[in-house]
Order: sequence, then C-alpha cells, then structure tokens
Amino acid sequence: MKDKKPDNVVFDEEEKKYDAFLKPYATSVGAPAIKTENLAPWKNKGVGMVNTAIAAEYEEIREKYQALQERFEYNNLVYSAKFSFQPMVGHTYHLYRNKNGEPFLSILAPMECNFDHVGSFRLGSDYVWERLESL
Repeated sequence: MKDKKPDNVVFDEEEKKYDAFLKPYATSVGAPAIKTENLAPWKNKGVGMVNTAIAAEYEEIREKYQALQERFEYNNLVYSAKFSFQPMVGHTYHLYRNKNGEPFLSILAPMECNFDHVGSFRLGSDYVWERLESL
C-alpha cells in the first residue's frame, strides 16, 4: 500500500511503468473534456425509417394474406357447388345460384341464361380455380 500512486498519475502496476501516453483517452486534469455526441436524432431517424419499412412490409403481407384467403374461399365455393361434368383444365366455367340459393357450376355464359351469376372461374393446371373479372 506504501507504493500507491495518486489517482491523477497513470501507472501500470503490472508493467511497473508510466503509460499515460499509450492511452486512447485523455488522462490529465488539463486535457480537453470528453463529450459524447447526441445520437438521439440519428436514432430517431433510424427508428422512423425502420418503422416505415416494417409497416410497408406488413401491409404487403396483409394484402397477400387477404388475396390468399379470398382464393381459398372461392375455391371452396366452386368445389362445393353442384355440377354433373368433369371440368377441364384451362377452361372457363360460370358459377350460379339456383332458386334455393345453392351454388352450381355451368358451361353457360351469363349472357346465355337468366340464372343468378356469382362469378366466372377458370380451372388452372394446379386445379386451383381462378376468379375471372366480369366477361
């Protein structure tokens, strides 16, 4: 304890030498003050940019999910409809509701009949029904 140096003296006890000149920071009382930068604006800008990017990605995923859910519902509706023929891949068919509100699939286009038209669908090669815009 008798060899203890004052706090303002930089002395390496293991090497037994003065090493103030080797330090990457100021070691004397007269040295310039170490000031930290205000990083709040940089952080706020980064947080804002990240939040905007994540919100946009979330919106894209939500829209894809809604489109997928809509495709599922239409496929469920078409496959649960009544029809007495085997639909062919790549052909367009029309979904109608009868007087009892039950769905049925037909090859007749909406302008060729007076049924309650629900929509027109084309059977894809993966056996997924694709809803077509009005003909």
